[in-house]
Amino acid sequence: MDVTIAFTSGGGFLPKMRRPTSNFHTFINNNNSSSLVCPRNRVTAPSCKLSYDGKQIYYLSHEASVTQSSESTATKSNVLGGLSLRSQKQSVAKTFCSVGACTYPGGAVDYQSHTAEENVGVLLLNLGGPETLHDVQPFLYNLFADPDIIRLPRLFRFLQRPLAQLISVLRAPKSKEGYAAIGGGSPLRKITNDQATALKMALEGKEVPANVYVAMRYWHPFTEEAVRQIKNDGITKLVVLPLYPQFSISTSGSSIRVLQSMFRNDAHLSSLPVAVIQSWYQREGYVKSMADLIAKELANFSEPEEVMIFFSAHGVPVSYIEDAGDPYKAQMEECILLIMQELKARGVENNHTLAYQSRVGPVQWLKPYTDEVLVELGQKGVKSLLVVPVSFVSEHIETLEEIDMEYKHLALESGISNWGRVPALNCTPSFINDLADAVIEALPSAMAMSTSNSSLKEEVYDDPMRYVTRLFFGSILAFVLLLSPKAIMAFRNNIF
Repeated sequence: MDVTIAFTSGGGFLPKMRRPTSNFHTFINNNNSSSLVCPRNRVTAPSCKLSYDGKQIYYLSHEASVTQSSESTATKSNVLGGLSLRSQKQSVAKTFCSVGACTYPGGAVDYQSHTAEENVGVLLLNLGGPETLHDVQPFLYNLFADPDIIRLPRLFRFLQRPLAQLISVLRAPKSKEGYAAIGGGSPLRKITNDQATALKMALEGKEVPANVYVAMRYWHPFTEEAVRQIKNDGITKLVVLPLYPQFSISTSGSSIRVLQSMFRNDAHLSSLPVAVIQSWYQREGYVKSMADLIAKELANFSEPEEVMIFFSAHGVPVSYIEDAGDPYKAQMEECILLIMQELKARGVENNHTLAYQSRVGPVQWLKPYTDEVLVELGQKGVKSLLVVPVSFVSEHIETLEEIDMEYKHLALESGISNWGRVPALNCTPSFINDLADAVIEALPSAMAMSTSNSSLKEEVYDDPMRYVTRLFFGSILAFVLLLSPKAIMAFRNNIF
């Protein structure tokens, strides 16, 4: 499968944390943590504490929690004004940023009244996928060349591209088999384009006309292509919407990092008001749409009440959660809780479980693992299973091949005789309608990206000789590792 991979050694190679930008002012409270307060708006932004290279880093997240007392947490989205990379530890019980229903001094915001003067754009972020078998190897190269996928220390960063080339060449044959099994390529681009068209129509129906763009991280249309079109179209306000319900530094975070770099280095883009919807798994429309699909599939079983609901989420390395502060696990668990609460409100009392799929490499990933849990459930006598691909809103290789073929075969072999799978949301009308609402709710928070203090300073070697020495011995070590037959076998056994 085409998934996130991390290499660790000792403390691990961790994703670089970038300091979010903010147009707000902060103060230090008695607990030595930063806070942001906007009187009358009930807006606060917690500080963020991270560890990187053995150092403690504090910075202001500037994610605002804007709530309306009559709204439940399930209506909220995590939205940032300005283009800022989120990377912080979260508690499941907390919603640091929620702009589901904003209250402002003087009453509710009527955004529709301003749309005539604005040229609104919506940028959908997604992974991308090879459209033909010929595309597989270059797609994999782009994937593994991403420093948010394979984390290398500064001394070895010159190996990022050679290592990506090696892995992509070795991995391509197996990946081609998977894509061949689902028709010779990924359907992700077509489905995402359809979602963009549906979202544009939904926004027009709500009297908020907007241009909707698609930006893929690792294949066409690349982020650079979408941003170029945004500039050509003269967009005056932009909402960035990752098509990942839950935030992770390896998915939404990676795409936002690219946007940060592009916007920071462009005079026009750096002044463009931007709002980033970083996660939206709590939104009522999303939760109800997922519950609708689950309830519909349960009805296809002869004994629906006996079916185990099996949430299978894409995994990430444990180091991302424990060391880098990735909120993905906490958000995923809260997402499952909200969906099950909605189902129980409808009288659905089925047992459920959560597991993580698509792990690769020699590091520890989030547990429990999907394949292992399937075997365990079969051994415990579970006969009916409904799989819910909760990380994905579009069909692609990890639903069509990994779940529908590999995991289904494993489940049947393990004694699970009744198998079902909830389809991805794709262009489900209630889902698209809720995305449109999320965009409209995010628009008032759009602000220009600040170019000052926009990122942590890169590590600098004050001693040139020390740097050259490390580079020399690092190159020798890399040469030995890359050419060693044992190293290549380790790649095959542990990564592919």
